[in-house]
Amino acid sequence: MATRGVWQLSKLRVVYCEHGGSSRNVREFIQSGRIVEWARENPQVNIVVQIRNSKHPYIQGNYLTGKTHEIGVKNEPIETIYKAMDQLKNRSGRKIKKLGKPVRTETPSVQGVWTPMLGLQGTSFPIQIVNGGETK
Repeated sequence: MATRGVWQLSKLRVVYCEHGGSSRNVREFIQSGRIVEWARENPQVNIVVQIRNSKHPYIQGNYLTGKTHEIGVKNEPIETIYKAMDQLKNRSGRKIKKLGKPVRTETPSVQGVWTPMLGLQGTSFPIQIVNGGETK
């Protein structure tokens, strides 16, 4: 995602195993050249392919904010790997915050709804001054 014209994803790491079955589709994704196509479409992102034997594959995105996000791609088809890379590219790198809902109630205010047109013009109210229990 671009914030003020600057893409937030700076580096994308594709980590997989050379021999593991869960990395089969990631190896096929790299060997078929689709990762090169994705790199040509997104020249602003540095792509690092790393071999990590005996571990499940994942894709990690490093952002300009210093945050990292990982998506596991164990036994995922090639289309899902491509979508995971796009998902990391389209993130801002910030924490996801839940936006609060406005306060709503089923019971209206006891005082009622105030409006400036309550029709109180020209109405006088008696004022009493109380001193120590005496009324003047």
